[in-house]
Amino acid sequence: MSLLTHVMDHSLDEGYAEASARREAEGTAGLPRTLKAKLALAAGLVLAAMVVTLGAVEARVSAPVLAKERQELIDRVQRADDHADGVERDIERLRGDVADRQREALKQHGGGQGQLLALLSGAAEVRGPGVKLVVDDAKGSSSNGGGGPRESAGFSDTGRVRDRDMQRIVNGLWQSGAEAVSINGQRLTALSAIRAAGDAILVDNKPLVPPYEVLAIGDKKRLGTRFQDSADGQYLHVLQESYGIRYNLSAEDEVRLPAASSLTVRTATATAEEPKKGAS
Repeated sequence: MSLLTHVMDHSLDEGYAEASARREAEGTAGLPRTLKAKLALAAGLVLAAMVVTLGAVEARVSAPVLAKERQELIDRVQRADDHADGVERDIERLRGDVADRQREALKQHGGGQGQLLALLSGAAEVRGPGVKLVVDDAKGSSSNGGGGPRESAGFSDTGRVRDRDMQRIVNGLWQSGAEAVSINGQRLTALSAIRAAGDAILVDNKPLVPPYEVLAIGDKKRLGTRFQDSADGQYLHVLQESYGIRYNLSAEDEVRLPAASSLTVRTATATAEEPKKGAS
């Protein structure tokens, strides 16, 4: 009966009021922590959704503008490429015109030796008996270990033909009596250079690819024999025996060499000697 009397005399509101006062005194009044965390997460998700939505709307609005700018850039690049191609064609045409004029000048002012000057300078196409030397990389062109001269010179692939190999081959042909030489259709002159750019061999800045066909005009019997007996011919033989580089030398009844694609004619004029001071 005392419990019923206590419940009747004291309502539940008083208990709730007491608990609320206690939380306020402890500083823990308000929403529960779990509920606060859920509300904060929900607010963050809503904010993120708003940001994504705004970004999508902005991207959709700016997409046509970006596509237009991209197409304008592509058109500019295409126009620049077309202009560069046109300029290159003009350069080639002018080079050909200059080369033709130089050949004519050599023929007209050669003092009766115009044909010989054109032959020696590489200004004219020539043909006649000679030899054909085809040089190619070794099969597979794999790296070989060891401490040979090609490895010590920094070559990682000893089975490939290098620019210095072609230099020695050409020099050996000149010394053996060649009157004119070409490599893969590129006529060599006194101003020609054989260089390397990476793994490519350049002749007058024009890249060549193997196999390398070397044509030389001269006495087809003596020229081939002299080259094989020369130090450079022996060097080529060593490349074949040691590194597998392939080559074939054959005598030809007639070989044809084109004129040099670019030829710089240099002339010198003798001046009259000035009289010394005091001379009568």
